[in-house]
Amino acid sequence: QVQLVESGGGSVQTGGSLRLSCAASGYSSDTGCMAWFRQAPGKGREAVATIYTGDGIKDYADSVKGRFTISQDNAKGTLSLQMNSLKPEDTAMYYCAAGFGAYCSVRRSGFPYWGQGTQVTVSS
Repeated sequence: QVQLVESGGGSVQTGGSLRLSCAASGYSSDTGCMAWFRQAPGKGREAVATIYTGDGIKDYADSVKGRFTISQDNAKGTLSLQMNSLKPEDTAMYYCAAGFGAYCSVRRSGFPYWGQGTQVTVSS
């Protein structure tokens, strides 16, 4: 059974940093895709960053390029999202997601496994 558990959310001021972590159990794939999504109040869920587990190729939403970095630690079974230069518009619930298959991009919509989310709030 796949379980994804996020941690690391919190409240910061504009320009601050946070590091989110996702502990993945029961999920292991050399041809999979892991992702961070976010959902702000009253808005749809959007993909922020993805990483292909096979070769580590990453993809980012335009809104976070140059500020966010996704990474994986296969030995520990964790996925991370380093968020720098945070803005109020980054305020959202952040979710970890995992799936299988070689197609791995922020444009991918099919992820069968999801965490419960961790809240990030950025104040001005």
